[in-house]
Amino acid sequence: MVKQELIQRSPVRVFEKSIHGGLKAGEIGVIASKKGVGKTSVLVQIALDKLLQGKKVIHVSFYQHTDYVIAWYEDIFSEIAKKKNLEHALEVKNDLVKNRVLMNFNQDGVTSEQIIRSLRAMIIDGGFKADALIIDGYDFSRSTKERIAAIKDFAKELHLEIWYSCNINPDESKIDKAGIPQVLQDYIDLLDIIVLLEPKQDYVEFSVVKDRTVLNPTHLNLKLDIKTLLIAEA
Repeated sequence: MVKQELIQRSPVRVFEKSIHGGLKAGEIGVIASKKGVGKTSVLVQIALDKLLQGKKVIHVSFYQHTDYVIAWYEDIFSEIAKKKNLEHALEVKNDLVKNRVLMNFNQDGVTSEQIIRSLRAMIIDGGFKADALIIDGYDFSRSTKERIAAIKDFAKELHLEIWYSCNINPDESKIDKAGIPQVLQDYIDLLDIIVLLEPKQDYVEFSVVKDRTVLNPTHLNLKLDIKTLLIAEA
């Protein structure tokens, strides 16, 4: 399979169609689940899809050092290339790396203003005109509405689409009728898309619980393979 065919036939196209074409510039999307369900894998696949299209991505991790993030990209790309029999896989991978920047922060030691300042320096001063921002491992339970609003204003200013991961506490039982986890309820008016990952017996199910102004949980025709952690059509 050639790269263009891989882009066209990617399950990310189904995902985007399910949320009216995907995130737009200035919008924030969240992939939420309990720990260990596959949030990082989904974010990396969204990022790889953009990189394959020649777009630029900044991946911010609050989990581990960048070596950990690089390993995720290596593993997911290798799985996709092998499964789809991608032609010139090494050449394609080398091209992707040129359009990706990895950044690592500790949420205890940095403010939203400092994060935005670092991102602005990379995008404007560093000349890395990013199209998308991936933020993995950010703890919404330790954030504030003002901090998320500042990130959203930044996204609008620089025409970025932003995907967060969100960890749901395993003891959390307070999910409202629309399916919004308690940890995100204070930010609901700032978040455009919220997708829940729900583990089933042999796969992980995707559900959109917020799509802009619509709060109506909808199961997507997608699943996450628990062996490969690749997104696939259900």
